[in-house]
Parts: sequence; structure tokens; C-alpha cells
Amino acid sequence: MADQNNNATGSGNHTVGVALLGMGTVGREVLRILGEAETDFTARIGGRLEVRGIAVSDLSRPREGVDPALLTDDAMGLATRDDIDLVIEVIGGIDYPRTVVLAALKAGKSVVTANKALVAAHANELQEAADSSGADLFFEAAVAAAIPVVGPLRRSLAGDKVNVVMGIVNGTTNFILDAMDKRGASYDEMLAEATELGYAEADPSADVDGYDAASKAAILANLAFHSPVSFDDVHCEGIRNITADDIAAARSANCTIKLLAICERLVDDNGAESISARVYPALVPRDHPLATVSESFNAIFVIAEHAGRLMFYGNGAGGAPTASAVLGDVVAAARNVVHGGRAPGMSTYANLPIADFGQVRTRYHVDMTVQDRPGVLAEVASTFSANGVSIKTVRQEEGDDSARLVVITHHATERDLEETVDALKNLDAVKNVRSVIRMEGN
Repeated sequence: MADQNNNATGSGNHTVGVALLGMGTVGREVLRILGEAETDFTARIGGRLEVRGIAVSDLSRPREGVDPALLTDDAMGLATRDDIDLVIEVIGGIDYPRTVVLAALKAGKSVVTANKALVAAHANELQEAADSSGADLFFEAAVAAAIPVVGPLRRSLAGDKVNVVMGIVNGTTNFILDAMDKRGASYDEMLAEATELGYAEADPSADVDGYDAASKAAILANLAFHSPVSFDDVHCEGIRNITADDIAAARSANCTIKLLAICERLVDDNGAESISARVYPALVPRDHPLATVSESFNAIFVIAEHAGRLMFYGNGAGGAPTASAVLGDVVAAARNVVHGGRAPGMSTYANLPIADFGQVRTRYHVDMTVQDRPGVLAEVASTFSANGVSIKTVRQEEGDDSARLVVITHHATERDLEETVDALKNLDAVKNVRSVIRMEGN
């Protein structure tokens, strides 16, 4: 920990040695804001922050305004140095950052990370290392950048029982789906525009296939339900197959389509609890708060037993918003270095099991093309009923030699719905099942 000779607790004379690991978009913003607001940070912390080293992958690359003497390509050596109290990790990736962060925590250094993939994969291992050494582990920026949701789940709602955390946690996919809804454009058109604007990477898989959102869902479920949840526990589907026709069908149902991360506490008929963590595109009613989240913004909707319904909204990505969340954690961690004490960690005391995805219940929007003849609707309805799925509404549109049939169900299990769709595909009356999209928020 810090040199105690430097410590005049609460006097502002204590210096907190900081190691910054990574100088990408977020790292540059963190360093810039630390420099511009140095006096404010000192006042908020009760001591001075001093960046004593910056780990980068390429020392030959020029970095304007950065003292070259601070730069090193030895992140491990920097993170475990005796004069370092606090490590800020914004490298990205999993394996190498895990090694460095674990070493820092075991050496008693508090860690602030924005690395969602790392936290989603190894949260409990990292927290155990922090607990063993008495260090802090902060990761507000790992979920939805500047939107404060990790802190409320760890602290503000610690005295409550959270039942649902549901939200839009990926700005790229929200931008694409929002634009498809507003303009009637295709997925490919909007992905190209998102790439041109810098919302999507050259390889957009992490975003559009739902992996980014799944990492965040794992973190949120872990925090909300006090149980170990990793990325591999999250059912994950992306938005590549969403078409302009799907968007139009959603509009006809007075809904919009959003990629949702859903973390839910489930209770079976015997009162036994389990956890569902899932990511997929879903129809959301237009009067639901999440339906109004536009462009690249994020929002997280929480339902707790006593607090009721809460929503957190704001910029979920970008250098400055992410740096804001990182620096909020830096202030909290540095205050603990100066004044003593620790932040609440991740508790997994409940240790609830992960529910089988087939038992998850929701509503469904089933869009199919059928023969245009008498008796078809009865055959389709009978197929739903035979598989235990109740129909709420049916909409039919006539074509030249076929009809489009859109069925919205009551709540049913994933397994029953899957069996229903398989049966529909084997009906002579059904030419094809165009799409099956879940419905949430109602």
C-alpha cells in the first residue's frame, strides 16, 4: 500500500500513486481529465493523485503531452511496483489483463477496470484476490460506461431484493435498430452507416452478435442476485437476422425492437429460485420506457421488491463517458487509500443456480406465411394449443395465393414455443415461419 509517511489522513498531503494500464481512447481521456481537474480530485479525495507510470504496448509510438519517462511496456512490473497504490486497467481483452490485475490485487493494489470481458469471465476470482489482500476492485465502467448502475446494485440496493434487471446495454445495436425503426432501412444499410460513423468496429461481431451485451448481463446478474454468473451462463442471440419486415411487423403491434440484456430471478411452483441471464432482440411496447431509448444511448431498467421500478439512462459508450465512470471509481478507491476502509465487494452468498433456458417464460411474436384457404387458422391454433402455448391475438393479411399470419402468444416456455414452431413447419398449411421474436416489457 502507499508509503504511510506520506499520509496525513484527510489533510490533503497524502499522495496516491497511480498506474495507468493502456493508452487507447479511454486511457487518453482518463489522463487528460486527471490533468485538467487535478485540484478538484485532490479536494474530493483528501489527497493528491500522481500518475507514476503508464503501460503501453508500443513505446515507439509518439504520444503528445505525455512524459516519455512515465511510459513502459512492462504492465506487470508497473502494476506491482512498491510506489503504486492504485491500478487503472483499460487495456481490454481477458487473458493478459487477468494475469496483471490478479498480480496487482494480490500485491494489495486497488484496481479500477473498464474491462467488461475480464469482469464477466473472472469476477469472482478477482474479488477473492481483492478480499484476501484487503484491496478494492471497482468496475463501474464495465457496464454502460457513464451510466451509474454497478454502484447502485452494490450499495444503494444492497438492502433490497432485486427481481429483474433489463436493459439496452450496447449502443451500436441500439443505433442500428433505432434507425431501422425510424427510417425503414435495412440491417445492412444501417450497419454500414454505424461503421462509417465509428459506432461499429470493422469486425462488428462483438456488438451485433450480442457478445458485448452478454458480458454486461453476466456482471449485472452477478451483482443483482448475489450469485456467480459468467459469460458462458448467458443465453446469447444477436440482431443479424432482424429485417425491415420484422421492424414493420413490430410497428403494427405498436412495438419496437431492441436488443435486450435480461437478468431475472425465477421462482418455480415449489418456491425454489434460479437465475435467467439472456440477450436477444425483442419486441418492446412503445409505451415502455426502454422503447424511447434512441440512437446509441443505453438504459437499464431495474425492478426491486421494495424500491419498485428504477431506470438508469445515458451515454453507454465513448471515451469521455467511459472515462467519467472510471474516474468516479478512482475517487472512491483513492479515498479508501487515504482514509482507510474498503468498498463493498461482490457477494455470491445466495449461489442461485442458472435456470435451464427451455424453462424461461415470455411472450412471442410468430410471423408465418400460410395457405389462403378455409380451416388454416383452426389448424394453426390447434398446433399452438397441442404444445401448451396459448394465443393472445392473431392478425391476418391476405396475399395473391397465400396469407400472412401473425400470432402473439401469452407467456409460454422457450421449450414449448420451440416445439410449437417445429410442428408448424411440418404443417402443409404453413408455407414458412418467417420469424419468431420474443416480446418483453409487458
